[in-house]
Amino acid sequence: MDPLEINISVGELEVTGTLNNSSCSSQIWELLPITSNCNTWGDEIYFSIDLSFPEDSNSTEVVDSGTLAFWPPGNAFCIFYGKTPASNGDEIRAASPVNIIGSISGDEKVFRSIAPGTKITISKASK
Repeated sequence: MDPLEINISVGELEVTGTLNNSSCSSQIWELLPITSNCNTWGDEIYFSIDLSFPEDSNSTEVVDSGTLAFWPPGNAFCIFYGKTPASNGDEIRAASPVNIIGSISGDEKVFRSIAPGTKITISKASK
């Protein structure tokens, strides 16, 4: 299966990412494009999407910077780019377990310039 390349447009930023081959990622891929207003929680952007999906076998609370994830309790798409209020030390910790769905290509720290409420669009990258 080819990698599922996505574009993330938020404010003036255009960032690319790749979804993994999980069932959760596949269902999100089918929903694209998704447009919402982003929320921030520390160095995390998140927003609710029209998907209900349970925790999967690889769900975790501690993630790497640049991780794309789905947060089941809030039906939310999450972009992690640094510490959150739940972090201990230098770890990047979600509020509760998230399903890892992919990663950002390039420097995810650019998201630090995004204010809550900014419009965000996730779309399929054109081949």
